[in-house]
Amino acid sequence: MKKVYTLFLRSFCNVAIKAGLVLLLVMQCASAVFAQNQQRTITGTVVDEANLPLPGVTVSVKGTNTVTATNTKGAYSIAVNGPAGVISFKFIGYTTREVVAGNQNTINMALQPDARQLKDVVVIGYGTSSKKDVIGSISTIKSEDFNSGVLTTPAELMQGKIAGLNITQSGDPNQKPSVTLRGPSTIRTVGGGVTEPFYVIDGVPGASVDLLSSDDIESIDVLKDASATAIYGSRAANGVIIITTKKAKTGQSRLSYSSYGALENVAKKIDMLSAGELRKYLADNGVKPLASPLDDDGSNTNWQNLVERKGYSTNQNVSFGSSTATGDYGASVNYMKNNGILQRTALERIIYKGYVNQRFFNDRLKLGITLTNSTTNQNDIYQSGVLSGMLFYLPTVSPFNPDGSYKENYARTGSGTLNPLSLVNNNTYLTNDNKLLVNGIAQLDILKGLKLTLTGSSQKDQNNYSSYLNSLSGLAVNLNGVARRASYLNTNEVIESYLNYDFAFGKNSFKLLAGYSYQQDRTNDGFGVATQNFADDALTYNNLYLSNPSSLSQVNFDNNPISTLRLESEYGRIQYQYSDKYLLLASLRRDGSSAFGVNHRYGYFPAVGAAWRIINEDFMKNYPVFSDLKLRAGYGVSGNSTGFDAFSAILIYGTPSSGNSKYLNNGTISNAVNAVRNENPDLKWESTATTNIGLDFALLKNRISGSVDYYIKKTSDLIDDALPVSATEFQYTTYTANVGKMTNKGIEFTLNAVPVKTSSFNWRTSFNIAHNHNNIDNLSTDKFTIPYIYTAQVGGKGQSGIYSQIVQPGSPLGTFYLWHYLGKNAAGVSTYQKADGSVTAVQPLSTDQQVAGSAQPNIIYGWSNNFTYKNFDLNFLIRGVAGNKILNATLAGLNNPTDSKLQNIPRFTLGESFNDINAYLVSDRFLESGTYLRLDNASLGYTFKPMLNNLKTVRLYLTGTNLFIITKYRGVDPEISMGGLTPGIDNNNFYPKTRTFIVGLNASF
Repeated sequence: MKKVYTLFLRSFCNVAIKAGLVLLLVMQCASAVFAQNQQRTITGTVVDEANLPLPGVTVSVKGTNTVTATNTKGAYSIAVNGPAGVISFKFIGYTTREVVAGNQNTINMALQPDARQLKDVVVIGYGTSSKKDVIGSISTIKSEDFNSGVLTTPAELMQGKIAGLNITQSGDPNQKPSVTLRGPSTIRTVGGGVTEPFYVIDGVPGASVDLLSSDDIESIDVLKDASATAIYGSRAANGVIIITTKKAKTGQSRLSYSSYGALENVAKKIDMLSAGELRKYLADNGVKPLASPLDDDGSNTNWQNLVERKGYSTNQNVSFGSSTATGDYGASVNYMKNNGILQRTALERIIYKGYVNQRFFNDRLKLGITLTNSTTNQNDIYQSGVLSGMLFYLPTVSPFNPDGSYKENYARTGSGTLNPLSLVNNNTYLTNDNKLLVNGIAQLDILKGLKLTLTGSSQKDQNNYSSYLNSLSGLAVNLNGVARRASYLNTNEVIESYLNYDFAFGKNSFKLLAGYSYQQDRTNDGFGVATQNFADDALTYNNLYLSNPSSLSQVNFDNNPISTLRLESEYGRIQYQYSDKYLLLASLRRDGSSAFGVNHRYGYFPAVGAAWRIINEDFMKNYPVFSDLKLRAGYGVSGNSTGFDAFSAILIYGTPSSGNSKYLNNGTISNAVNAVRNENPDLKWESTATTNIGLDFALLKNRISGSVDYYIKKTSDLIDDALPVSATEFQYTTYTANVGKMTNKGIEFTLNAVPVKTSSFNWRTSFNIAHNHNNIDNLSTDKFTIPYIYTAQVGGKGQSGIYSQIVQPGSPLGTFYLWHYLGKNAAGVSTYQKADGSVTAVQPLSTDQQVAGSAQPNIIYGWSNNFTYKNFDLNFLIRGVAGNKILNATLAGLNNPTDSKLQNIPRFTLGESFNDINAYLVSDRFLESGTYLRLDNASLGYTFKPMLNNLKTVRLYLTGTNLFIITKYRGVDPEISMGGLTPGIDNNNFYPKTRTFIVGLNASF
């Protein structure tokens, strides 16, 4: 029985097991069938904020391995199991979106730019950083916030947008703007651009900004304090401007076109007398009629109207780019033509750019190369003669004689002696400048966090200059044409290699940098020659061999010696962060330059900085109104070696740079050779040490943000490059030496806000204001005692050798040194105060001059606003300065009633006594307030999507620049150049500002 029971139990179990397996199989099949019934494919399209397809978006099912990407049309297809599946959409630079599948079969998604992510990246020296981790004082401006207008340099894009950055520009298309950051830091007179910040373009130090089209710039980072700039060592005392150009985003291929046409008019003219008014003025004052027909042929000529014109400008830019997971490439072409508002002045430029970057070995190796070529043609005139002549020249004569030739009276004295229209048309000045930049990069990820970067760049600048003063030119009377040709090649080669190592453990994170740099600048590789006496004017400056000079002295060669300058540098930096709260920075750069004395070839430029991210402290949870709060402090030293050549500190023999350097030597004509520069083995860099304390803040979820910075910038070892010395002690009469110290102190404040933000209307506003105080601390050393330096000879009748500014301890650079005007005496003659306090009605002596004010502004500010309403956008910028003085030497020179029989006078002079023999003297009477407020630019745009498959968006816009200005200044415009040693002087050389109206479009394909 037991055996039977056992057999039964065994049989039952076998049957049960088999039945269970069958049941399990059935359940699995049912589950699979059920799952198959629940799984489905969801399709859709992903677009960006402009409703354009976004290729390369990562689409995944959260919690699974199911992932795909959108195609070139932004379309995707993905399988989802059940309605509870969550689909995630991720793309670099955009906010990640997630959506529950539900019962939908089609899900279209619109991604919005992650404003915080896009604006969080800041470019620093040899790397990038998130804005929240920045320790130094750095301001960033993105392309969407750039200024609009007919802009010829990147500096104009930032005008009024960066606190502490003072940019001044005339209406001259061929003149670069003056750029000064946090006040001047040098007293040098030569070298050009010695007050301008150092430019770095896509990692290439010292690259020319002429290689850039404004349309190709993505962002500009301005490094202000030395804790940020010291990594660039001897070239960063004036600040560093880092420019990043546009590249395609990962997964995108885009083609864009932009174009504008502009009409420019003279914004303001000086109100001169008409011919009838001048004749009446002379008659009323008992002056006999002007000599006829030389000085009065019955005409009524407005010389400003003849010389000036409407300016027409255009800009065309085409660019394309594509980026994949393994590489990117792109190219652009820009054409710009700016016809100045003075006859025969123009700037024409064409820029070609192309780049290729490729990644290898699972993105471990990156190789890239960029080629940029810029060709610039400049047409100019004899500005110093034309700008003064169109004011001074008598309106009572016609421009032409009856035979059509230009009317001249070379016997006339005074200021307006040459026909300004003849000066324009009988003299030709052309410049052709061709720049080529080739830069390459190789990046290797050696280990996790360890990256080696090798960069190399070669820049060639071929500058060709041609001028011709024809046989009718008043500048070359009876010389039968004077031609000049010059051709110079400047090359710049830079090689840099550096290691970045980023690592973290626990709450600690480090960023380490170590690098080496070598640079060679070769300048003035070429020659220039001038000759005269041609058979006719047909060939102008071509074929100089056809000239027929009567003596060797009529053939002049340029005195521009070739120079090769080398710089060698090592640098390192440590950035440390603990718990995302406390940040430290330390850097050191060692620069060696062949420009300086043998005893000071090398200089050291250290920097330290710290920051406290207060927002991440636990106690800040009690203050939810704050979304960011960071305290910064830094100190560093940087240098200024701009403008020096390889011979700056050594004894040089050559020919004199002025006068006739040839002499007769035993019947043979020889060149005079003597010392032209003294040796100074102790010459070294101007060094600027900056202390900066700053606070960054944001409120109400970043609806309000800003920063406050206080700085002290001390420059030591100021270089005087024209120090007068004794010919008995030195071989040459001037000396280049370090002689003094200068201090700039200031405060900067920036406030950004989004007052209104709705689904259809947004308003963004930004305001910045800065105050800087400049002071010369001393101008003496153990070897040299310099109580002061006189500068700025404005000249004028009887005033040659009279200076109008003084550089002296206790005063700022640009301090005016003038005669003190005391009003008119009973006879209507201008009187002035003498040094002993007495009054004189005759021209005072130079010893009677006194300090009268400063060209340095107390405040510079800018206020920009951006409004968007559906497809419309409106933006405008108001900017200005306050507290500075301008010497209106132009008005002083015009104000000459006693010479009104020789030259024209302004309406201002009608209020003067005809007997005032001193009215024209340059005194503090003509020292005027430079304060102004300007509506700098305003744009109205409309963006739409045409009903064309290949055209994504089009934006049409209207822009006006220099729309109005509020100022008491009586000259053409108060925006006078603030660069160099003699800022704030208007002396018959100020190209008129323009008012511009622009129509343009931007199209994306």
